[in-house]
Amino acid sequence: MASFSMVNDKLMDLNIPYSIKRSCFSSHALLDLPASGIVSIPLAQTGEGIAECELLKWFVKEGDQVEEFQPLCEVQSDKATIEITSRYKGTVSQIIYVPGDIVKVGESLLKMVVEESQGSNLTSNAPDDMKSMGAEVCDSSIQSSDLRHSNTGGVLATPAVRNLAKQYGVDINHILGTGQDGRVLKEDVLTHAVQKGLCKEPSSLSVNSVEHFQGEEKYSHTLAADGWQYEDKTVPIRGFQRAMIKSMTLAAKIPHFHYVEEINCDALVKLKASFQEENRDPEVKHTFLPFMIKTLSMALSKYPLLNSCFNEELQEITVKGSHNIGIAMATPHGLVVPNIKRVQLLSILEITKELARLQQLALANNLCPEDISGGTITLSNIGAIGGKFGSPLLNSPEVSIIAIGRLQKVPQFVDDENVYPASIMTVNIGADHRVLDGATVARFCNEWKLYIEKPEQLMLHMK
Repeated sequence: MASFSMVNDKLMDLNIPYSIKRSCFSSHALLDLPASGIVSIPLAQTGEGIAECELLKWFVKEGDQVEEFQPLCEVQSDKATIEITSRYKGTVSQIIYVPGDIVKVGESLLKMVVEESQGSNLTSNAPDDMKSMGAEVCDSSIQSSDLRHSNTGGVLATPAVRNLAKQYGVDINHILGTGQDGRVLKEDVLTHAVQKGLCKEPSSLSVNSVEHFQGEEKYSHTLAADGWQYEDKTVPIRGFQRAMIKSMTLAAKIPHFHYVEEINCDALVKLKASFQEENRDPEVKHTFLPFMIKTLSMALSKYPLLNSCFNEELQEITVKGSHNIGIAMATPHGLVVPNIKRVQLLSILEITKELARLQQLALANNLCPEDISGGTITLSNIGAIGGKFGSPLLNSPEVSIIAIGRLQKVPQFVDDENVYPASIMTVNIGADHRVLDGATVARFCNEWKLYIEKPEQLMLHMK
């Protein structure tokens, strides 16, 4: 299940890690590269286990001069967003994919005319394992013919245009292309579809309407004689949402149990207000979440089994030495769970700064794989949205996940039956019942509750 937090008045999910913008070379190597000619640039392997990426945007266009190490495009896997850079200098001859397309590792992203000196250098420096990728290389004279005919169907068109033709059920080979070298454009597909009676006139079906077939997230509607008629749309699964699908599918196979407890946060509210009052750093804003993260780490030190991972295949439990606490975040790009590394070694102030840094990266879609990988337990601040509590699903292979409800003032009784207002927070701990039992989780929660309700205990035991 997704867990969320509010960051700068935006809905976010709770997972955050380290940050360095990653770049990958677009061409790992070229086979038998001529002194000068046109080469096909494949999508490089962007990380372990990554088979495909979504193309987000191009930094170059056809005809552009490209320098060595210049960014070519930005792609997104289910783990991170990565810039693809060029290994050499040349001219962009053909761009094969458009933003929104899914590109498999090893498939050609674009074609470039490589200068003579670059061609000889690449051939001599290319390692054997890269040459095995078999990059396409051809002469300029051969390429001019290749530009007129695509490998798939004999017509030059981008994958997005081919997909649009497929959705209308028309054969792209029967469409007259009006683009350069006979390229079939989106407008050509729409015109052909209108002629066949498959869609409305171009005046009512604009280029903006085409974006609905390419997954743009906005509603489309047409005005009919009998009122508004809303159209269906197909939205492709991309980026972090793909990772969430994989993770939640695995989670559905894990035997969960949940433990719910109420925690009095009166002392924590006063401590947070005191910290903020004495704060002299305008870039630091004290919130409850860093306190929850630090107290969680303190409780994990006494009950380390909750900070472990389970390997079902080997039937092994690995108790993690570092407390890499994931914070689930709902971003405009999807749900991500980066993690704060080695929380047991950080102060509350350091956690506050690291949390802010990771939240900024998540909002900008600049989290790298190191930020997202290596988590040992996940914290979901569902209360930042407004829920009293949630029932979170495990982020496999972790064995525990915690959802925090919203802080609310409720009446409480003291021993003499007097009533007073208390700041109460509900927490829900989801656990893997193959590894953890109810008694262990209850004792862990009691320890965590002690540090939250009595922050002086946190200071007493903090190293």
